[in-house]
Amino acid sequence: MISISNVEEINYLTNFRKKLHQFPELSGEEKQTAEALVDELKLCNPTTIITELGGHGVAAIFKSPLKGKTILFRAELDALPIQEENTFEHTSKYSGISHKCGHDGHATMLIGLARMLKLNPLLKGEVILLFQPAEENGNGAKAVLADEKFKSIKPDFVFALHNVPDYDKGTIIVKNNSFTTSVSSLKITLKGKTSHAAEPENGINPDLALQEIIVAIKGLADNNVDSETFTVVTTVYANLGSEDYGISADYAELHFTIRCWTAKQLKKIKEISSTTVQNISKKHQLKHTLNWIFEFDSNNNDDKAVDYIVKAANSNSFKVLEKQTPFKWGEDFGAFTQQYKGAMFAVGSGKETPALHNPDYDFPDEITPYGVKMFHSIIKLIHA
Repeated sequence: MISISNVEEINYLTNFRKKLHQFPELSGEEKQTAEALVDELKLCNPTTIITELGGHGVAAIFKSPLKGKTILFRAELDALPIQEENTFEHTSKYSGISHKCGHDGHATMLIGLARMLKLNPLLKGEVILLFQPAEENGNGAKAVLADEKFKSIKPDFVFALHNVPDYDKGTIIVKNNSFTTSVSSLKITLKGKTSHAAEPENGINPDLALQEIIVAIKGLADNNVDSETFTVVTTVYANLGSEDYGISADYAELHFTIRCWTAKQLKKIKEISSTTVQNISKKHQLKHTLNWIFEFDSNNNDDKAVDYIVKAANSNSFKVLEKQTPFKWGEDFGAFTQQYKGAMFAVGSGKETPALHNPDYDFPDEITPYGVKMFHSIIKLIHA
């Protein structure tokens, strides 16, 4: 059986994780990663392996002859468009692409669980190990759920974890209700009419509208973390015209990200934002487009699922920290927890570990056994 002190098993998983790290693939392009996982899963003798789920997704299904609960565990496949700054031997072999969120580590944890299930077959019920594509752009979970091949999978509980730097390694971080924010990004374009810069009155310049929209949308922010209406509005990109000093601009583009504790609040903010952009554009005689992109549902943690997580941590004598407010980042596992009972939790990846999405980040292999043991303990608790 895998244990924290099983050096041979830990080394095996560490080597596998480093291989994934060397060959990162962006959202929707995870073909090689999926193939590597399938090769490894075949060694674990699952009942069934489903491929090309929602793109390059993979599901390994372990069934017992006896009826029982169906439990799904999810990990991610995709990397980020970030140039790695690390110089260790397993650094990314692809320029401008690297695993900077730890998805290589999360996937390795599920491989560790698969290996554990091979050695310790299920006594009852069913376990699905889902390796999901395209988490980073918010499209993967929805694509998997919409895939006809997923329709036969009917989980009673769904679980996922994420590593989080700035917490002690191995600390299990839990929270009831919203675990992560609901997130959506907003892309706005404004189109007017060019004119000579000496005669701006003969054109329609979007400059004033751009300013008004920034002030109005930013004004929707609510910085009270204890409020259900908590809202973070971040301007991430703005562009007006060009560097042609004889031309009064006719085009502007503006991007925001908006984060709320709840899906309900995000829906309200989206409605207000859409109306605001429409009214300001009309006022300034501008054509406009408004697109909501990179959307993530908040993870809605079920109380019973969180209870299983806490009990699993306690059974392994892992430190448990109950978070008071959700994490501000988005995670598309929320699409699963909005539809099924389940929960996401976090595993501390070290006070000295660089922040997620930083070019010098690398998943700390010391925490892999924590994820494997947590998932396996959850199975034992639910099937008890």
